[in-house]
Amino acid sequence: MRRTGGCQCGAVRFAVEAIGRPSICHCRMCQKAFAAPYGALVSVKLEHLTWTRGEPSRFQSSNKVRRGFCSACGTPLTFEWSEKVIDLAICAFDDPREIRPVTQLARHAALPWVDETADLPDSSGAPGATADFYASIVSHQHPDHDTESWPHG
Repeated sequence: MRRTGGCQCGAVRFAVEAIGRPSICHCRMCQKAFAAPYGALVSVKLEHLTWTRGEPSRFQSSNKVRRGFCSACGTPLTFEWSEKVIDLAICAFDDPREIRPVTQLARHAALPWVDETADLPDSSGAPGATADFYASIVSHQHPDHDTESWPHG
């Protein structure tokens, strides 16, 4: 099944023909690279990956791993640990909903509150300033699909 994705601004886009194991990683390097409680990643054989627009810039985050990101908008895109297989950020896919993690890595480094987030109240639909703020947002990010006209229309 062909899947597409890319960065927030659209400067880097990709297509994959098949995906491997989806996971979340709690290690401190993933927390820093994603600026989030964990990184959500899916393995992809390089033979199944095509960069369709641009290519990521890379940062050597350790002696074993390079991380790819968009140099224009900063979106984290890759976790490169092998010459044949890399991991792509799940939420960089145009439709990440069906790429459901099946395992956790570095669980010992998980933030102590990460398991409690599902129980937090949802204030996004609350009356007042919060609802007004969300209603007023006009997104300037690349749409979740390939288009020849971006950013012109």
